[in-house]
Amino acid sequence: MQLSDFDYTLPPELIAQEPLADRSASRMLVLHRDTGRWEDRMFRDLPQFLHPGDCLVLNDSKVFPCRLYGRRAGVHAHPLGKGNPKRHENLSGRVEVFLLRPVSADSKEWEALVRPGRKLRSGERVHFDDSLEAEIVARGEYGERRLRFLTDVGIFEALDRMGHVPLPPYIKRPDQPEDRERYQTIFARERGSVAAPTAGLHFTSEILDQCRTAGAQIAYVTLHVGLGTFQPIHSNAVEQVRLHAEDYSISEENAARINAARRVIAVGTTSVRTTESAARSGAFAQAAVLEGQTDLFIYPGFRFKRTGALLTNFHLPRTSLLLLVSAFGGRDFVLNAYRHAVEKKYRFYSYGDCMLIL
Repeated sequence: MQLSDFDYTLPPELIAQEPLADRSASRMLVLHRDTGRWEDRMFRDLPQFLHPGDCLVLNDSKVFPCRLYGRRAGVHAHPLGKGNPKRHENLSGRVEVFLLRPVSADSKEWEALVRPGRKLRSGERVHFDDSLEAEIVARGEYGERRLRFLTDVGIFEALDRMGHVPLPPYIKRPDQPEDRERYQTIFARERGSVAAPTAGLHFTSEILDQCRTAGAQIAYVTLHVGLGTFQPIHSNAVEQVRLHAEDYSISEENAARINAARRVIAVGTTSVRTTESAARSGAFAQAAVLEGQTDLFIYPGFRFKRTGALLTNFHLPRTSLLLLVSAFGGRDFVLNAYRHAVEKKYRFYSYGDCMLIL
């Protein structure tokens, strides 16, 4: 299976650069797998497709301001008298640090992406402000870095103060203060994601209430979006692809709701990967909190155990996300629907419209 088989042409002007004023005002392309047809609807119509016995599965992971800007800091020491070093900093070269996940218990050491990557080697330091500096301590397989923050202040406190919302690179503008609220689902609770689970961005409290009125249960899972979700695929041979692991958890109460559902409607690809990972491990049969890591890569030929319907945004070509959607809806059906969405000028990607596959 070739990655090039999962491609399509998208005019750049269809990539949404701003969110809609009303979260629930997005369009929704509804795909019916049993008949091979689709229909153009609005997201606020979602409750009409729900029935008693359904369970909407939402990812409640919370995005944190994980993008930092600093400068390279060359450091050397000059002795002042006996053993009294003075540190000299030669600040130069703008550096972007994109934090992925903490890898130490005190959250001082992180896996991160850095730019410019080739120039930043182990032992170099990055200066952010007078209270925050980091040293690069290791390099990963795909160019990611491990860095250690050299500070006494709380890292998340510092990020809340000086970090930037991690808008994707196809949004061609700087992040704005309003993105801190808008690039976040209304039900986000567990901090840890470096990208929003975007299918959940459309929901409002009113829509969730209407889903409950229609008879659907609401269950929450937590999968912290990291490199495994959005990393580029480095091989054209799909079967050779391996994803980075991401942490997930499901409470006992939410696992019971998912297990009891007649039909699970996964909201977003992260909810699919969490639910299917737990199902493959047999964990739903246990009355306990479910926790673990998943590197589950879903592509056509995958057999879904619990997912009965999928609400998802439109995804970039040649990505693991598009392969997952193609696995659920069928490659030809999904790509034909994408061409229809382009023709009808749907808004694409994170701040764009959505698709419901039944």
